[in-house]
Amino acid sequence: MLDRSVRQLDHIGIAVSDLEKSLVFYKEILRLPFLGFETVEREKVRIAFFELGGCKLELLQATSPDSPIASFIKKRGEGIHHLAFKSKNMEEDFVFMEEKGIRVIGDGPKLGAGGQFIHFLDPKLTHGVLIELCEPAPDHK
Repeated sequence: MLDRSVRQLDHIGIAVSDLEKSLVFYKEILRLPFLGFETVEREKVRIAFFELGGCKLELLQATSPDSPIASFIKKRGEGIHHLAFKSKNMEEDFVFMEEKGIRVIGDGPKLGAGGQFIHFLDPKLTHGVLIELCEPAPDHK
């Protein structure tokens, strides 16, 4: 029997309009350890990473007006964009979700930030929460 339980929270993604302004709050007020930046061109997003007690916090800023983050902020404003859970086996989880009627956004896992394979679940089927499942790529484990 496959283990299908929630493995662990990997990170929380927060959509922000101005990454530099947002950094001040998380670095200077909350004093979270800053881990660095990454740009994911395919997703049109620039990300700032922070350590958060065994998981990470990602601040997500659109790098283009047609980015998913720009669309999110236009519709909902800044705030929590997604919760990401660690997957033990992305391919098995992808098949399992489809079998259970949970629509996976896109054609399957793709390489995302931090050297992880990711896929998102349709928030219409997850009670309004955008859920990301992620698994380190083999060369990043």
